[in-house]
Amino acid sequence: MTQYDYDLFVIGGGSGGVRAARVAAALGKRVALAEEFRFGGTCVIRGCVPKKLYVYASQFPEHFEDAAGYGWTVGEAKFDWKTLVANKEREISRLEAIYKRNVEGSGGETIHSRAVLVDNHTIRIVDENRTVTADQILIATGGRAAVHPALPGHEHCIYSNEVFDLPELPKAIMIEGGGYIAVEFANIFHGLGVETTLVYRGKEILSRFDMDLRRTLHETMEQKGIKILLHSVSQDVSKRADGRLDVTLNTGQMLTVDQVLLAIGRTPNTENLGLEAAGVEMDKQGAIVVDSYSRTSAGNIWAVGDVTNRVQLTPVAIHEAMCFVETAFKDNPTEPDHDCIPTAVFSQPEIGTVGLSEDDAAKRFKHLEIYRTSFRPMRHTLSGRQEKMLMKLVVDGDTRLVLGAHVLGPDAGEMAQLLGITLKAGLTKDDFDRTMAVHPTAAEELVTMYKPTYLVKDGAQVEN
Repeated sequence: MTQYDYDLFVIGGGSGGVRAARVAAALGKRVALAEEFRFGGTCVIRGCVPKKLYVYASQFPEHFEDAAGYGWTVGEAKFDWKTLVANKEREISRLEAIYKRNVEGSGGETIHSRAVLVDNHTIRIVDENRTVTADQILIATGGRAAVHPALPGHEHCIYSNEVFDLPELPKAIMIEGGGYIAVEFANIFHGLGVETTLVYRGKEILSRFDMDLRRTLHETMEQKGIKILLHSVSQDVSKRADGRLDVTLNTGQMLTVDQVLLAIGRTPNTENLGLEAAGVEMDKQGAIVVDSYSRTSAGNIWAVGDVTNRVQLTPVAIHEAMCFVETAFKDNPTEPDHDCIPTAVFSQPEIGTVGLSEDDAAKRFKHLEIYRTSFRPMRHTLSGRQEKMLMKLVVDGDTRLVLGAHVLGPDAGEMAQLLGITLKAGLTKDDFDRTMAVHPTAAEELVTMYKPTYLVKDGAQVEN
């Protein structure tokens, strides 16, 4: 007779939780996964997947404009927001069913309920008013949009959860924030014909990205017609009699819009999970504290993904889940590798990046070679669009190791995935130079920049 009902109980049915559950179940472990909302988590239900579908939708106006340069005559275009929302919902429902089916198909049990820890081996299934026990427990409850209760009128604002399902497309929107979500939705709404203003408290959008990317994207967004107000924060949001919103900024400026989207960060989902009762330590931000193997302070309880506030990216959560299974069930202790993670921002133009920015590299390496090029991509030559593409390599001048690769332009995210392989493999600039170019492509610029644009020595830029 076994001591516990399950070998593994997973709380949270997002990308990390589902991956851990299905892989452990496939090993023959007795596994259950509880999810209180919808399987698929933030990424599938109200994050990456619907976001990119909306990005595609918002790009068509420029495609229609560009077609004329290639001989096409496009008739009057009309956009219907409700059709997009309905089609998005159908797709994420399809994916949700697949996520659930993958767990069950591997032999795991799925439970549609909130689950709360009673102690380090006991879980209460809230909706069914029963308890179960498990040898190992994995917390994969992810995060949610950070709210702003100190802002007068915050109850009139929306967050990334609601933005996908607005009953009507607003005529004007203010988006507060300067990260992935804020920048991507500024471009989405602008592309759909919404008067868009991005408000950010910092000196430039997309902190932690390479400054060349940040500045170039900022300039391009403004050229498209998106208003960007830096060093600005909202101080009051009030609703008018006509239903519109008046937003007062710290600069004294007032904006009148139909919606205010707050994209000011994310908060780990750890409230009322019973973590204290189970002896699981949390940090000041409410994130679960884990060691290098994703183990919490309660030895048999683990945590992966955004709930740990390490790197908030879906592939990272999946990777951490795989490492957890190796460690907990395969007697192969494996630490997640968070070094050199490629990522993309689906702005317009999009960003693809991997490795160190120039500023970060300059703090760690005494001698840098910077290879940088900016040009109009071939697809814009006949359309007449003046939008530029930017490519940049950050190289250690002593070892020739490529430390960072940064792309702004069409298909930048696709390039970042392949560049991630080369940087992870530790390839040098000489390896790039030995690689034959694929012509005519934009990506060939990555292997044809033979001479440094400039050098950085002891943190200061010098002429080459």
